[in-house]
Amino acid sequence: MATHNWCHGVHCHTRSTLDRVRGSKGNKVLRTRKINLDSEYIRTSMWAYFCSQDCLHSFIREHLDRIIALDPRPKALETPINDPKKEQQSGWSGNTYWSTKITKKEIA
Repeated sequence: MATHNWCHGVHCHTRSTLDRVRGSKGNKVLRTRKINLDSEYIRTSMWAYFCSQDCLHSFIREHLDRIIALDPRPKALETPINDPKKEQQSGWSGNTYWSTKITKKEIA
């Protein structure tokens, strides 16, 4: 099992931060960040492949058409619900307000 992944961000290797600087004196480069896979949360999430939200979003912007082509949505999805109910509630300052409660229908 791998212990790390390289960030998949399209421009990760161009960001000017000190943790990306590598190489000997006179031969420096900016390198893509290495992502440690030492926690279960990281290994099972998108953060196993992206070092930051900026890198995630640059990847999405670059490849959005191909991502959508994996699972196109030809029609809207719907979830059956019960009729919404208005409920009167009290706020912390004693003011009352109305809220609408929406519940999903139980499917047998």
